[in-house]
Amino acid sequence: MPARTPIRTHRPATDTAEVRLPWWAVVLPALAFAALLLLIVEPGQAHAAAGDPAIGRLLGHILGLVPA
Repeated sequence: MPARTPIRTHRPATDTAEVRLPWWAVVLPALAFAALLLLIVEPGQAHAAAGDPAIGRLLGHILGLVPA
């Protein structure tokens, strides 16, 4: 007597897709972004205090890339 093969039932197609991410898939990129942002804002004692702030240079580069 042959073994029965299970019958697969498919769910009807919907317009939305369900996406489930593990908690670390959201937290790790957010932590990396925050760490890099802190490095830009507070570069430490590496250069003299008389230089222009790094965030101003970053915004200047971004504004230079955006078409007017």
